[in-house]
Amino acid sequence: MSKGVERMKWIEVQVTTSQEAEEAVSNIMHELGAGGVVIKNPNDVKLLAQSDNWDYFDPSLFEEGGNIKVFAYFPIVSDTIDKINILKDRILELKSFGIDIGNFDLKVSEVDESDWATNWKQYYKPLKIGKKIVIKPSWEEYVFKGEEIIIELDPGMAFGTGTHETTKMCLEFLEEIVVPERIVFDVGCGSGILSIASSKLGAKEVYAADIDEVSVEVARQNVELNNLQNVKVFKSDLLGEFRGKADIIVANIIADVIIRLSAEAPKYLKEEGLFLASGIIKSRKEEVLQKVEEFFEVLQIREEGEWCAILSRKK
Repeated sequence: MSKGVERMKWIEVQVTTSQEAEEAVSNIMHELGAGGVVIKNPNDVKLLAQSDNWDYFDPSLFEEGGNIKVFAYFPIVSDTIDKINILKDRILELKSFGIDIGNFDLKVSEVDESDWATNWKQYYKPLKIGKKIVIKPSWEEYVFKGEEIIIELDPGMAFGTGTHETTKMCLEFLEEIVVPERIVFDVGCGSGILSIASSKLGAKEVYAADIDEVSVEVARQNVELNNLQNVKVFKSDLLGEFRGKADIIVANIIADVIIRLSAEAPKYLKEEGLFLASGIIKSRKEEVLQKVEEFFEVLQIREEGEWCAILSRKK
């Protein structure tokens, strides 16, 4: 008699943190080799629950109140405990960079691979953003309406589903500023959602990069899923591997990185090129604006929830 295939055991690390720190925490998890990262943000769930495209949601998703929980999954191997200790230290270190980590808590439990592999899909349904962009999970059915732009997406282990306020504001801005013949650089592309949107909105060429190899692979798969030939995805530490100049640079990252990018971006932009920066927590808005205004003319600031996005033009 043959034995059944034994399921791999994984360690689930549950981190309770603040909205400001959620992306930084998830990035640390990816860097430490997490096999998957899930962000449980009540604000994202509320946004989906209000959508006309989500007919039903599980009320239990609201049970955690305002707490943001980030889950990482690590295979049980010899150095797993060491990684968890490093994870804790690096999250606590975020405070030295001025990032509020909230009521930080870390819990560890053992899970089956199948439990986490589909866990996050319950949060993710077709969602319309702006006037005509629809983010459609690859496993969901959706009936096309009128002039809608459908973005097929499987975020996998990468950041960027469209539900987060930072991504949503970027998509709304891109809908307004991307026109045919424009070249777009997407810095920190995550799932590739902003690059795919730029292409489908009419951009001539789109270059997308992320420092995380998992994100690069996920973005490539999503570009292929949408049958796009004009989106090139590669690994890069911010703008380091980009060549030429763009009409638009979009960066949906965190405040500290936006501050750093503000000084570098002008060299990669054409005359009067646009810099779209998001992922900025409201408490850091003035600090970021001060740096952006050294190199750019601020055209518009949008705010949603605890986040803001800044659209500016090269001086």
